[in-house]
Amino acid sequence: MRRKSTRALTYMFLIAILIFNIIPFYWMMVTSFKTDAEAYAIPPTWWPVNPTLYEGYGKVLMWTNFPRHFLNSVIVSLGAALLSTLVGAFAGYGFSRFQFRGRTSLMAVLLASQMLPGVLLVGPYFKMLARLGLYNTYPGLILAFCTLTLPFSAWMLKGFIDTVPQELDEAALIDGCSRVHAFLRVVFPLITPGMVATLIFAFLLAWGDLLWVLCLTSTDSMATVTLGLSRLVTQFRVIWPQLMAGSVIAAFPPMLLYLLLQNYLVKGLTGGAVKE
Repeated sequence: MRRKSTRALTYMFLIAILIFNIIPFYWMMVTSFKTDAEAYAIPPTWWPVNPTLYEGYGKVLMWTNFPRHFLNSVIVSLGAALLSTLVGAFAGYGFSRFQFRGRTSLMAVLLASQMLPGVLLVGPYFKMLARLGLYNTYPGLILAFCTLTLPFSAWMLKGFIDTVPQELDEAALIDGCSRVHAFLRVVFPLITPGMVATLIFAFLLAWGDLLWVLCLTSTDSMATVTLGLSRLVTQFRVIWPQLMAGSVIAAFPPMLLYLLLQNYLVKGLTGGAVKE
């Protein structure tokens, strides 16, 4: 009887969490199909009285620069995720396989860098990118986001590489491979699930950022989805149908990326959990 009560309470708790997470997404979807007047109606309607695509999706796609913002987000987020994952894999391999002076201190510095708030770093990056001529450019944004995602990628991939027996590296070296070839031909295929998991997390971190894009861009043509949507919150009113429609569209790339790579993600999260 006690076991049944515990199970019932557990299910009730999980259902409550599920509802708590679904309601905001449901409200976002519903509002994206409402007219501007209905979005401000009191009491609010839980279903659109006169559903429309034009007020939300039509206006945000045709009256704003949202398509360009969406493309910018894809380029910057995917570029930062790929670069940080690739460099993080080599860094993780170095931390996992080599013993050198300052190794522990360097790993501690990488971990400590994740604890610094982004608002403290964006100022120096603004000055550096401006002097290098990379301010308000794709390479500048990608490099800036890599500073946020690279320490996480290196730490995470080091954990995955630690699970690969060093005997495989030694066998490859005996067969004539260099360290780089041993990593690319032996270790790299074995940590693919971990790299996919790292890539997804890095992509999501860059995709949802607002502060760095706001400070490191100056033109609307370089703005990303988050910055473009924030401009729909004006001084006197919030354009709710367009804001919600843009949010729905912006949610699709992370969802699609997760659905396509979920098998690798699950393998990566479980594969790096235990060191053999």
